[in-house]
Amino acid sequence: MARVLVACVGNIFLGDDGFGTEVAAALRGRELPDGVAVEDFGIRSVHLVYELLGGYDVLVLVDTVAQQSGPPGTLYVIEPDLPPRSPVADPLPEVMLDAHDLSPGGVMALVPTLGGTVGRIVVVGCQPGSLDEGLGLTAEVRAAVGPAADLVGQVVDKELRRLT
Repeated sequence: MARVLVACVGNIFLGDDGFGTEVAAALRGRELPDGVAVEDFGIRSVHLVYELLGGYDVLVLVDTVAQQSGPPGTLYVIEPDLPPRSPVADPLPEVMLDAHDLSPGGVMALVPTLGGTVGRIVVVGCQPGSLDEGLGLTAEVRAAVGPAADLVGQVVDKELRRLT
């Protein structure tokens, strides 16, 4: 059976960076196919690394993606092309000095170093309006939470079909 992890990440204390947490909450009430797990990792990046050591065919990462050019609330599906890593040749990422500041790229660099694998990564991202300190999403990003949960479902279905 295929294993898919929907990992929602972000910091609820930085405005729209809490997007992933809100999408995780929206997904909790939905029925998902067997083999699909949804977790709200928040800022617990190292917990995400350890979860990925269990081996997943697909990681769907839900987060803000500030480097895109659309208006706040715009949703994106990004399929990053990650270079292969050799756990022997590549040392542990320096960012491991702070377990709460491990970026998604740092997570993916650390997983193979610790002996884990992820078959494929798909990012469901949202253009933030504000990443300033404070609780709560901007209106545009809040409005994108339901559509983002729908989009995650579509991505998961597509990936499961691809794997069968």
